Amino acid sequence: MPALLEIKNLQVDFVSDETRVTALKNISFTVDRGEIVAIVGESGSGKSVTSLSVLQLLPSPPAQFINGEILFTKNNNQTIDILKLPKEELQSIRGNEIAMIFQEPMTSLNPVYTCGNQVMEAILLHQKISKEKAKQKTIQLFEKVKLPDPSGIFNRYPHQLSGGQKQRVMIAMAMSCKPSLLIADEPTTALDVTVQKTILDLIKELQQQENMGVIFITHDLGVVAEIADRIMVMYKGEIVEQGTVEEIFKHPNHWYTKALLACRPALHAKGERLPTVADFELTENIVGSIQSAVDKTSSTTNYKLQTINQSTSFIKVENLNVWFPAKKTFLGKITDYVKAVNDVSFEVLKGETLGLVGESGCGKTTLGRTLLRLIEPTSGKIIFDGKNILTYSKEVLREMRKDIQIIFQDPYSSLNPRLTIGSAIAEPLKVHSVITKEQQRKDKVIELLEKVNLKAEHFNRYPHEFSGGQRQRICIARALALNPSFIVCDESVSALDVSVQAQVLNLLNDLKKEFGFTSIFISHDLSVVRYISDRIIVMNKGKIEEEGIADDIYHHPQKEYTKRLIHSIPKGIIPG
Repeated sequence: MPALLEIKNLQVDFVSDETRVTALKNISFTVDRGEIVAIVGESGSGKSVTSLSVLQLLPSPPAQFINGEILFTKNNNQTIDILKLPKEELQSIRGNEIAMIFQEPMTSLNPVYTCGNQVMEAILLHQKISKEKAKQKTIQLFEKVKLPDPSGIFNRYPHQLSGGQKQRVMIAMAMSCKPSLLIADEPTTALDVTVQKTILDLIKELQQQENMGVIFITHDLGVVAEIADRIMVMYKGEIVEQGTVEEIFKHPNHWYTKALLACRPALHAKGERLPTVADFELTENIVGSIQSAVDKTSSTTNYKLQTINQSTSFIKVENLNVWFPAKKTFLGKITDYVKAVNDVSFEVLKGETLGLVGESGCGKTTLGRTLLRLIEPTSGKIIFDGKNILTYSKEVLREMRKDIQIIFQDPYSSLNPRLTIGSAIAEPLKVHSVITKEQQRKDKVIELLEKVNLKAEHFNRYPHEFSGGQRQRICIARALALNPSFIVCDESVSALDVSVQAQVLNLLNDLKKEFGFTSIFISHDLSVVRYISDRIIVMNKGKIEEEGIADDIYHHPQKEYTKRLIHSIPKGIIPG
């Protein structure tokens, strides 16, 4: 019996006026019915180009299919070459026999239509049924993907749903016509670990119910350990290794696969330098096994924490509340609040990194921004350098901001696309009149760029000319420009490739040793927070659920909520 999907010697080039880039280099693989094949690799490896090629969603030009076949076996057992299909026949296959879940549901869903209408549209396009039956089927699909209040969500718009709920709507849309092949392109990137686990479990459950073939694309090998039957590792447009989950995790052959496995923070002790892809590429053979790093995790003592325990309080938060109006009467009187931060008290010790962890909506980002007074609190105290900063005037607050900086989650949206990165990093120096002469400012910026492993020639480039990891380095350089004593890192590595994440975490550790700043590291990923933090605070529904030394919280959690967060972390199979 033929495979559900067979790709043979596929080469895809991107051609512009002056250049030709080969994105896929003669790749070949198969996907069978009832099988989940994971394609793993970093940004630029060619994994998304592969998935978009299957549905012919690459813009042409610049994309050119130089060589190869994409053979798909339809429900009637007829095998067709997708590359040779006319547009009308291709349209009948998209969403019907081959469906796709995209990485970012908010940009995939139309913001001006309700979620129900968008799923109904997909059903009505491919099935000859009435609108009433399409609506019933949509609500049934919402029940199937375990959305709360399916009838209510039918009439809601995408912005009214959480990230995990939007992704479930996308899964319901993809499943609406019972496709033979489902392509999931990074469907869990930047989602909370608990939401990620539920999405992975849901895809697996639906795949088994419908006997679908699934192509699951991700940059994180740990994510696919529990869901995939086979794994393909892609690097620079080529499939460098493929095999079963056990073969890839226990006996990786290619240096790139070893690098992707080794750079996960969960495998390393606190303070231990994380290996990166560049390290493996240089040597193609790192001395010492990954298992030795895991063994050291349990035996390493945190010498740094012993010093911090004797340290003085740097920031003290007392009974902090941040409430947002939820309901109002006709006359505008507020009758209910969303208590984003609810009576929170804690302290940050001088020189430590305090981890702040929890699911989306727990209040961690609101708390981090309130510490900088980017969000005004409802009540409470924030004592910084012995003074309550909530009493500061705008002028005093502006002066204080030299000492307190933030690194945002999305570096692209926090950089002005019209400013060169040199100007962006120099801006705080200029605003606060720290360095008045232009040449001296430029020298300082170049020094900062080199500290974050960028180059002087990057000074005049714009944000869109950099990768995600490089943009995050630029934001780190900008945060360090004024030599602050306190930095808030707000989900600053959550959407990065695992190797780029390792580079940024190494960089933050190096810079902290050099500059000696105190920091709060906000994330939904407890394994990352455990690696970089001295102490951890776990937040849930605006309150502090649990706090303590990082390794104690990670290895011996006391509260059920913390245990659930840790249980949701993709563990993978630790290589031998």
